[in-house]
Amino acid sequence: MEKSGDGEFDGGDELFEEVDGDGKGEIFANRELLNIDHVPDENRIVGRDEHITELANEIGPAVTGSPPNSVILYGKTGSGKSLVANHVMERARKEARRRGRQLATVTVDCAQSRGEADTVQTIADNINQPSSSITVPTRGISTNEYYNRLWGILDTEYDAALITLDEVDRLGDDDVLMILSRAREAGKVDVPIGIISISNKVNFREQMTERVKSSLGHNEMIFDPYDGEQLRQILENRKDAFQEDVLAPGVIPKTAALAAQRHGDARKAIRLLRHAGHYAKTNSIHTVKEAHLELAREQAEVDRLKELISGLPPHSKYVLYALANLTDGTKNSNDWFRTTMVYDVYKKVCEAEATDSLSTDTVRDLLNELAFLEITESNQEHGGMGKGTYKEHRLLWDSSVVFKMEPDSAHVDTDN
Repeated sequence: MEKSGDGEFDGGDELFEEVDGDGKGEIFANRELLNIDHVPDENRIVGRDEHITELANEIGPAVTGSPPNSVILYGKTGSGKSLVANHVMERARKEARRRGRQLATVTVDCAQSRGEADTVQTIADNINQPSSSITVPTRGISTNEYYNRLWGILDTEYDAALITLDEVDRLGDDDVLMILSRAREAGKVDVPIGIISISNKVNFREQMTERVKSSLGHNEMIFDPYDGEQLRQILENRKDAFQEDVLAPGVIPKTAALAAQRHGDARKAIRLLRHAGHYAKTNSIHTVKEAHLELAREQAEVDRLKELISGLPPHSKYVLYALANLTDGTKNSNDWFRTTMVYDVYKKVCEAEATDSLSTDTVRDLLNELAFLEITESNQEHGGMGKGTYKEHRLLWDSSVVFKMEPDSAHVDTDN
């Protein structure tokens, strides 16, 4: 093996010899097609033609610099809401450019956002142009100043804007929606702004103030879950992520069937197929088989759970560990546990994590947020005459999936 001019071997480091360049190798041909955030070409999008057309009609005026409508997209996770929004925005941006207009397009993952200032900073930073001469620091200025810089960028660089707020229900309040939707009317900016709000909660609109409801109008779109056949087509359209003849014939139908069992979640299907491929690659198996799906299924679930809790504070995870420990210690995985029981085990988890526990009221709030995300379920119970009411909670995920996120620190003794 020869050395390069700086004294290093140029034959490659065997520590990284299993890493594929450009997502290619014996198993994968184009791994990007299996990334959850990948926006496929139009001919790879299945069962959402009407939604694409309807959304394009609502936000279409933006391509000419005219005011677009704002829209709320509802549906379960993996039903194509984000996919359609990003697809339509990208086509609108290109069409605006063809017409000699500059259209700002940006998507904010509100699950990752740390409040109003962080959300506005993300929008401004993503659409900023060097020609604006405006800086958007990650911190150090007020929320109001972030808005002012956003208005400046829009007025100097763009003719219209489309802003997608993904998982908008995770923002905590609707201040951002109110200010963005009324910015032009309030004289903050001359550029028309259209907002595409995405929520997994069909009752999200009920949580808005009347002013925001009025600003956003009544344009709503419902995304039904994909059925088994649609999921199969989605996976067929992405099978060229793999090398030719790598996938055994029954892999895609079985993947679609497994995903159809959980609310028709396309993300689950794509994630499961990707993990099956990784399992084959890691174990030097040259064909991805149906049996690999079951072996990859738990890791796909772990990834999904991590995605759901990624924007939550660390103690939300500790509360989740507490409930998983209680569930793991029973014969019935559907057992319910009172808040006091969860809190007692939560304190043990905090001890294992070498951190101070929070108050009971705070843990109640964290449990409510986990229930909102459909990670857990809560129920108000009546104790009978003179015994008052209390709340019970249960885990909606397998405890083994929760523990696999951090197996070393998640387990605690619940018996004493």
